[in-house]
Amino acid sequence: MSPRRTPVSTTGRTLRGAVSIRLRVTLLVITMVLSVFGVRLFQIQGLDPQAYAARAQAAGLVHLDLPATRGDIVDRNGAMLAQSVSGLMIVADPQVTAPHAEPIARILADRLHLDYFDVLDQLRKPGTQFAYIARRVPAAKASKVVQEIDAAGYHGVDTRNDPLRDYPGGDVAANIIGFLGVRTDGQGHIIPAAGLEQSFNKLLSGRDGHDTYEVGGGNRIPLGENTEVRPVNGKQLKLTIDRDAQWYAQRILRQTVHQVRAQSGAVIAMDSRTGQVLAMADYPTYDANRGSKASLGDIGSRALGDVYEPGSVEKVLTASALLQQGKETPRTRIVVPPVIQVQGKPIHDWYGHGRIHLTLTGAIAKSSNIGVALASRAISSPVMGRYLQRFGLGTKTGVPVPGESRGLLPDPNSWSELTHANIAFGQGLAVNALQMTAAVNTIANGGEYISPSLILGRATTDSGRVVGSDVAKTRRVVSARTARKVRNMMEMVLAEGKGIAPGMAIPGYRVAGKTGTAQEVGAKCGCYDGSLDVSFAGIAPADHPRFTVYAVIKHPLAGASGAGTAGPVVRKLLIYLLQKYAVPPTGSKPPNLPVTW
Repeated sequence: MSPRRTPVSTTGRTLRGAVSIRLRVTLLVITMVLSVFGVRLFQIQGLDPQAYAARAQAAGLVHLDLPATRGDIVDRNGAMLAQSVSGLMIVADPQVTAPHAEPIARILADRLHLDYFDVLDQLRKPGTQFAYIARRVPAAKASKVVQEIDAAGYHGVDTRNDPLRDYPGGDVAANIIGFLGVRTDGQGHIIPAAGLEQSFNKLLSGRDGHDTYEVGGGNRIPLGENTEVRPVNGKQLKLTIDRDAQWYAQRILRQTVHQVRAQSGAVIAMDSRTGQVLAMADYPTYDANRGSKASLGDIGSRALGDVYEPGSVEKVLTASALLQQGKETPRTRIVVPPVIQVQGKPIHDWYGHGRIHLTLTGAIAKSSNIGVALASRAISSPVMGRYLQRFGLGTKTGVPVPGESRGLLPDPNSWSELTHANIAFGQGLAVNALQMTAAVNTIANGGEYISPSLILGRATTDSGRVVGSDVAKTRRVVSARTARKVRNMMEMVLAEGKGIAPGMAIPGYRVAGKTGTAQEVGAKCGCYDGSLDVSFAGIAPADHPRFTVYAVIKHPLAGASGAGTAGPVVRKLLIYLLQKYAVPPTGSKPPNLPVTW
C-alpha cells in the first residue's frame, strides 16, 4: 500500500497570502505618502521658502519682540545715573485697523508727534495682523493714547512692554554717559549716540527675546504654534564718578564760565592715590534726556576732545625733570632779565620787571617764563621730551569715552632752541584737560604715573578693550623724593608774600598749586590771536595727597587769569572733597623755601 498523505489546509495558505498582500499594499501607501511629504518639504524649504513663510504669516503667525531691559549706569556709590524705566510700544492689528486707518492715524500722529502718512501705512499694512506704530513711549502717555482710540470706537491698537532710557540727573555727567539717539537699526533698536552708552552698548543692551504665536479671529490660539525666547537683560556699568561731586563741579564751573563770559570750561577731580576720576565736568553741557536736541558741539566731553596749550602749569613738569636729572635744585639761583632773545624771538614774563634774582622755586612761585626757560637749558631736548612723554603728554589717556584727542607733543629730536624754551613754560605743545590732570597727579602720587579710570572695577568695551580701575597702568616717572620737592615748590605759589596765588590757600590744609595762562592759536589765522586759556592745578593735602583737581577756562574776557578765574573753581572743589571724604588736616608745618636771592 502506498503511504497515507497528510491533508494540506488551503485555508491557512490563503490567510498567509492575504496578510502578505495587505502588508505590501500598506508599505506602498506609506512610501507614497512619505514621498508626497518629501516633495512638499523640498518645495517649501528649497524652492520658495519666502513665499510660504509669507503665507504662514498671513494665516495668523505673529512675531513679537521681547525687549531686554538696558543695564543701569551708576556712580561709585550705586547712585543712579542712567536707568531703564517703564515704557510701552504701541502696536496694531492692520486687519482690524485698516477700515478706520485715517482717524486712528490722526490721533496717533497728533498725540505722539509721528508722521501721519507713516502711521497710516502701518495701520493698513497688508498680509499681517501685527505692525509697530511707536517704540519706547512713556507708559502713561501710551496708555492714554490707546484709551482715547478705544473711546472713539476704534479697535486694533494695543501696547506691549518696551523699557525706555531715563537720566535722573538730567545734565549730570551727560558728557561722560552720553545718551540713546533717535536713529534705530533694522530691528528697531535705538542706536547710542555718544559717551559710555555708545562704548559699552553690547554690555548694557543685553539681548532681546521674541515670542512667535498663532492668532485667529484677532485672538491668540491656545493650542496653536507658540515659541518664546526670553530676553537677556543688560549688565550694570559702575563708574568711578561721585554723583554729588560731579553735580557740584558742574555748577561751580557753569557759574564761572558765565561770570567771565568764557567760551567753555572743564574741571576734573581725581583720587590722587588711585587715578580714579571723581568728577569730570564740562560746560556748556546738555540734558541727556533731550540729547537728540543738543547742539553737536555740546555732545561729548570737552575735557577729552578740546586741546589747548597748557601754559605755566607745565612748568612743574619741567622742574620735575630738572630735579630728577640732578641738574637743578629748588634753591638754584637764576638771574632773570626783563626779556631774553631766543633765535631772534623775544620771551617775556607775564608782568614787567627789571633784572631780578629768583630761585627755581621762585620761578615756579612767580610763574616766570624767562626763569624756567633759562633753567631748562640744563637738560637736552630729547631728555626733557622723554620726561613729558612719561608724564603722558602726546598720548591718549585711554578712558573709554569716544572723541578723546591725543594732543600734540612735537618730536623732541626735532626741537629748535626756541621750541625747547617755549615748551619748557607750556607753549608750543597741546594737551587735553584729563591728560594734564593725570600729569600733575603724577607729582601728587609720589612720582608714579597712574592711568586715569572712569570705570570702577573692569569692563569690556564694544571694541573688545578691557578698561577700568582694576587694570589701571602705572609707571615711575620721577622719584618720590623729587615729587615731594616739587610739591613743596608748588606750595610757595600759594604762600602769602611769595607766590602769585595766595588767595587759593585753604585754612588748616597744606595745598600745592600752579597757575597757567596760555595764548590760544586762532583757527582762522593759525597764529596767536590774543585769546587766552587760563588754568589752575591743585593738590591737597600737599604733604599727604588725597585729591588732584585741575580746571581750564577757555577764552575768558580780558583780565582773567589762572589764579583769579580757574583757581577759585579748583579751591571750591577741593574744599568740598576734603569735607565730604572727611580728610583731616595733617598738622605738619609747610615748607619755607626761598623764592628770591
